[in-house]
Amino acid sequence: MTEETPGFDEQQPDVPSGATSDDAEPKAADSPSKEEGAAPAGDTGQDVALVAQLDQARTALSERTADLQRLQAEFQNYRRRVERDRIAVKEIAIANLLTELLPVLDDIGRAREHGELVGGFKSVAESLESTAAKMGLQQFGKEGEPFDPTIHEALMHSYAPDVTETTCVAILQPGYRIGERTIRPARVAVAEPQPGAQTVKAEESAEADDKESGGPDEG
Repeated sequence: MTEETPGFDEQQPDVPSGATSDDAEPKAADSPSKEEGAAPAGDTGQDVALVAQLDQARTALSERTADLQRLQAEFQNYRRRVERDRIAVKEIAIANLLTELLPVLDDIGRAREHGELVGGFKSVAESLESTAAKMGLQQFGKEGEPFDPTIHEALMHSYAPDVTETTCVAILQPGYRIGERTIRPARVAVAEPQPGAQTVKAEESAEADDKESGGPDEG
């Protein structure tokens, strides 16, 4: 019969003196992992990708904004061109219409000069002239004004001793304009200073000055 050693029924692991069995357990669960708290490598890659996508979105937004601004500027220029063309077409149409009416207005003017603008004809003529004026038609050309080849057409020419420059002495047909646009120049008779008249007048003026000053000094 085998004898059992008292007190050694089961073998136990060696435990330091003063330590409990709990201290002998592995401490791997109690100590934090070295990788815990450090950002995973995948998160950094995602941040870089998001930043790149954000930059691309900003670039695309800037390009679309520039395109929109360019299109808006082109549209504004287009609207201005259309409005300018519309006004030009309107002015041309009015000018063409009034040009066709000029002979009628000339007849009205001649009738007025001869005292024939009376009765119902006078009322119709004045209404026509008023309508033409509302459409922008302006009459010009007066006797005595200096001749201007840009607005006058000389049909008759003469010399006169009482003018100092080429002057409109008679209005044969009045001129007409719409705004700054001349649709018919004034047809006039002009007179120029008499040849040599300026020299004679200059000599007479010099003699008059000498008389007023007591004559030329004698040596």
